[in-house]
Amino acid sequence: MIRGSTTIVEILRQFPDGEAAELMRKLYWPCAHCGGALREPLTMAAVRHRNPPRAVLEAFRALERGELRDEHVEAAGVKVARAGGFR
Repeated sequence: MIRGSTTIVEILRQFPDGEAAELMRKLYWPCAHCGGALREPLTMAAVRHRNPPRAVLEAFRALERGELRDEHVEAAGVKVARAGGFR
């Protein structure tokens, strides 16, 4: 089961056909292609990319169940302000 502590590299390994990388692309995450954040937990990546962690977690869990819908991607793709404003 995908948890908030599941790392980017674990998720990419779980979906070797590229489904997780495609979801990251839809969220505008370069994690699937850069080496710097591969070992970062999913929720930390969400925060770093200014996406709502809960919605991101739900999207990846839906992917895992084979039930990913556009609504999941839209909710996870929202950009939110970081504490202290945008950087």
